[in-house]
Amino acid sequence: MIDVGVHDDALTFEGALDLEVTPTGVTPRRLPAWTKSQIDDPFMDLTVRMPSGVRLRFASDASAIELDVMLSLAQFAPGQVIPAVFDFVVDGELVQQPSTSTGAVMDLGRDDVEAIPVIPGDVATITFTGLESRAKVVEIWLPQGAVVELRALRLNEGATIQRSVPAVARRWLHYGSSISHCMEADAPTGTWPAVVARATRCELTNVSFAGHCLLDQFVARTIRDLDLDLISLKVGINVVNRDALDARTFTPALHGFLDTIRDRHHDVPILVVSPIFCPFAEDRPGPHVMGPDGRYVAIDGPPELRAASLTLRAIRAELDRVVALRRSLGDGHLYYLDGRELFAEGDGADLPDDLHPNAQGYRRMGERFVQRAFGADAPFAE
Repeated sequence: MIDVGVHDDALTFEGALDLEVTPTGVTPRRLPAWTKSQIDDPFMDLTVRMPSGVRLRFASDASAIELDVMLSLAQFAPGQVIPAVFDFVVDGELVQQPSTSTGAVMDLGRDDVEAIPVIPGDVATITFTGLESRAKVVEIWLPQGAVVELRALRLNEGATIQRSVPAVARRWLHYGSSISHCMEADAPTGTWPAVVARATRCELTNVSFAGHCLLDQFVARTIRDLDLDLISLKVGINVVNRDALDARTFTPALHGFLDTIRDRHHDVPILVVSPIFCPFAEDRPGPHVMGPDGRYVAIDGPPELRAASLTLRAIRAELDRVVALRRSLGDGHLYYLDGRELFAEGDGADLPDDLHPNAQGYRRMGERFVQRAFGADAPFAE
């Protein structure tokens, strides 16, 4: 095998907005470097470095490819480490899906988010073999639920590598919560935004962060500053389950987020998507926590302190109202989609913790989003 430097110009990390250079390699991040100083939550910083939707892209005639990666794997319960899957796509076709549980382990099942314990681990080698020795475009979709530091890339002796510029395609950015980050998906191409991107041949940038879809202005400015053709914003669930914004503060935050994006993207279609079905939050405000059985529940509080708190029904109604208002004021490229059209009460069997869909549920969400957003007369129809 021959070494290709991890900083080689032939390598691009599509869907990453920053490459963090470490003493031993590079780690893709899904927000620009300037946002680091504005992220003071260690768990959000962690999710930004989890490469949901990020793919390593190059062209090569290699018959064998190896990656050395230092992974930081997620563990939400003792002994239950989520394996890292690498999806190997050749000329658009998924051909191999190696996985590994080798790496450091992050204990994410603690209430104390100020300090995330990490159990040290070893470097993993990911191998793709049996490839045709012909010119081809290679995309390696990185695991959506682990932090990935790329330390080495090797090709079989005699192979060549070149930079691959993506074919002309619509550039789609999606913003959302854990239900768009999709750590529970069974593979990186199984996240519902990836399902959509592959079905519609869009170039995906996924700025969805587990627990942290809170209309942060540094995310709005990031979206504003990118060259984009399509934008979707799936907001509301984290606002409710963290009890982060109330009936007074949510609406101005939403207007401000949209205003910032529209500072530059005047005519780009923006689809605002409300939360999917969530049984414990439909009519009960947050905060919400995981119960001893692994299912999420609402914490009750004094009614006089909850008068302005939001439920999912209330937040869907407000999202619908704000979009209708802005359309009436002239924004004809702004649209609303009820998230229950993607995942409804009847899909509850695929909601194992009452909050996050399972792998099957995510794939179905992607298929339905293609129909609702990209179908005939839909907001993203060509």
